[in-house]
Amino acid sequence: MSYEPDWNVLTQTCPSRTSLARIANKWTAMIVIVLGKGRTRFRDLRHAVEGISGKVLTETLRDLERDGLVARHVFAEVPPRVEYELTDLGRTLYGPLSAIGQWAEAHIAEVLDARESYDRQR
Repeated sequence: MSYEPDWNVLTQTCPSRTSLARIANKWTAMIVIVLGKGRTRFRDLRHAVEGISGKVLTETLRDLERDGLVARHVFAEVPPRVEYELTDLGRTLYGPLSAIGQWAEAHIAEVLDARESYDRQR
């Protein structure tokens, strides 16, 4: 019988904190939202996620691949073609991160109003 530890993200030494930090990263959320629509080439990802540099996109994709959330597919063509897609594990993140993105879009007017009100009072 194997022992399954009680993971608690609020505990300082819990390794789940690294996963939480990874998925809470703004670039991760946007990449997962794009990849949730299907396999995508690097250049198309970079175009879809405005403002991300090639270096940051590469680093984030490597981190997501290392964590088992993204699969990288290299095709032996000239020029080489590389595509990325969510793994089964990565697809479990699409729903929650997509919902957060939708929430952000739906409530940005309220957030901006709250910021303006806060700033006026300071």
